[in-house]
Amino acid sequence: MTEKHIVLEDIDPVVFYGVGNSHLQMIRALYPKLRIVARDNVMRVLGDEEQMASFEESTEKMRQHVLKFNSLKEEDILDFVKGKRTKDEMPDDVVCYSMSGRAIKARTANQQQLIDAYNENDMVFAVGPAGTGKTYLSIALAVKALKEKTAKKIILSRPAVEAGEKLGFLPGDMKDKIDPYLQPLYDALEDMLPQVKLQDMMEKHVIQIAPLAFMRGRTLSDAVVILDEAQNTTPAQIRMFLTRMGWNTKMIITGDTSQIDLPRTQKSGLIEALHILSNVEGIGVVRLDRSDIVRHKLVTRIVNAYEEFDKEYKNNESFNKD
Repeated sequence: MTEKHIVLEDIDPVVFYGVGNSHLQMIRALYPKLRIVARDNVMRVLGDEEQMASFEESTEKMRQHVLKFNSLKEEDILDFVKGKRTKDEMPDDVVCYSMSGRAIKARTANQQQLIDAYNENDMVFAVGPAGTGKTYLSIALAVKALKEKTAKKIILSRPAVEAGEKLGFLPGDMKDKIDPYLQPLYDALEDMLPQVKLQDMMEKHVIQIAPLAFMRGRTLSDAVVILDEAQNTTPAQIRMFLTRMGWNTKMIITGDTSQIDLPRTQKSGLIEALHILSNVEGIGVVRLDRSDIVRHKLVTRIVNAYEEFDKEYKNNESFNKD
């Protein structure tokens, strides 16, 4: 009798085992000569040596399937166990899959342009209004690079525009103080990676999330680096960030020039960088617009209404005083 311990690395075991362990029960039925005990992401298997070899092979194929698609169906299990499928190819237009198994891909022409610019350049600026998917799609590209091992780590950063006196009044330690600024990045990552795996990657610094000020003095190599909300950087800050780029690194800088929270006397570093770097070889610039908004339909209406407001009242001092 042979005994093996199989670790389901990098995947959510709940997806593999199925709701109410339905997948696990099916696998047990397909391998009647094996005794399979599962605990967390480890399976202890005892039994016939010949079936054990087949079990290990099909389990690894199923694990790879879950790693790519974040889903597993009964027909997938049957195909892998019966040898009808050797491996799965991800569709060319899909970046990766969410934890619910939803395909994450470009939904507009400009979003596809962002993906193409990322593939063709080492640095990409993605500029557009709220809801155009620029941050979410950028993080999906970074997660794909990590899964395919073309990058060793993901580094995500945002400027904390109130990093002066107001930040000091927030409760908790430094992490507690800066987390509210970084929550949108956590939300996107949690939608694409198993919670336990995400936590492990953050503890091991495979995924790093930090405010912009923490980037000073670093050289960022073998990574996908994303600077979000770049419209709230100063010229000095964005220049410092862009020059952190090391070997085998890709940078994505996202921002919305209509939502600058800096003091009126302070120039936006993103606007200046776009002016200076727009014709530099190896840098791609993608501009998204209202037609790319993929949130609730009301978001498009809100953006349109505010744009009309800005046009009508921007120079109306009497209205501003009211």
